[in-house]
Amino acid sequence: MSLFLKPEHILQGGYFNATLRKLQEPNTSIEPHNIMYPVFLLEQEDAIQAVTSMPNVYRYGINRLIPALEELVGKGLKSILIFGIVTALPKGPEGRSADCPENPVVKALPKIRAKFPNLLIACDVCLCPYTSHGHCGLLTASGAIDHAASVKRIAEVALAYAKAGAHIVAPSDMMDNRIKAIKDALVANSLQNQVSVLSYSCKFASSMYGPFRDTMKSSPMEGDRKCYQLPPGSANLAARAAARDVAEGADFLMVKPGLPYLDIVRQTKNQFPHHPLFIYQVSGEYAMLSRTVENEEVKNTLMEVLTCMRRAGADCIITYFAPLILSIISQQKS
Repeated sequence: MSLFLKPEHILQGGYFNATLRKLQEPNTSIEPHNIMYPVFLLEQEDAIQAVTSMPNVYRYGINRLIPALEELVGKGLKSILIFGIVTALPKGPEGRSADCPENPVVKALPKIRAKFPNLLIACDVCLCPYTSHGHCGLLTASGAIDHAASVKRIAEVALAYAKAGAHIVAPSDMMDNRIKAIKDALVANSLQNQVSVLSYSCKFASSMYGPFRDTMKSSPMEGDRKCYQLPPGSANLAARAAARDVAEGADFLMVKPGLPYLDIVRQTKNQFPHHPLFIYQVSGEYAMLSRTVENEEVKNTLMEVLTCMRRAGADCIITYFAPLILSIISQQKS
């Protein structure tokens, strides 16, 4: 049998050893700063509720969240993304509970900042958990998105979170011009050098958000979100959306969901290599991986998925697996 012996045909001599294999995987390491933990915050300060559709995920009141975070910060947790959930506060057409003084996020931010001064705190900014209609913007009388009013309202909510102590505001609504409106509000309040904007720039109208919407009680009462979230097959719109948000002043970009959209991750990273890029490993991805992989294989499968996300260009991965990942990292270093 004749073998190809030219250098370009001999690869295995470059990865037969564990250290050599690491050298063949540049920019794919998983460290605590590469992970952001999404947390669900309840109004009831002493409450804790299991999320039935997402194993090992909980909704917390602030008095129960702080001890949970204390353990994770001790393991190296560097950043969180907060989602507020309201049941007692009223939901109306303009989502006024999103930034009222009794909003659980507004109330919790000073406490989390005081308890964990080195923890990076991001806050999701959207109206859907707080509106009576469940849409991410305000509606006209005909039921269409009222664009100008929506952008103004989203900027108001972002500013309220910034004033309360958020390091990052993360608008997830996908409205045109909302990044500029938020940046303008931060500048007007001299917060532009103290608060970053993480844009959900490439957020697709995915079927993988079901467990999250059930957790947040934020599904639309009528219709869907396809007129403002991106169609799953459109790479071109994703490129334009990222360019729009960079032009409006976004500090960081995001692709959501994660694993099915790694081509968009690579596209976005190539398009804007100087902007840190986030992936959101969404609730459907979490639920599938949690329920379809045997317990002893979850760790290996999870780390493979995270490595692929890093390889595609992600700098930070927002994941409900953060507690498990931190434990894996600790074990690897011990």
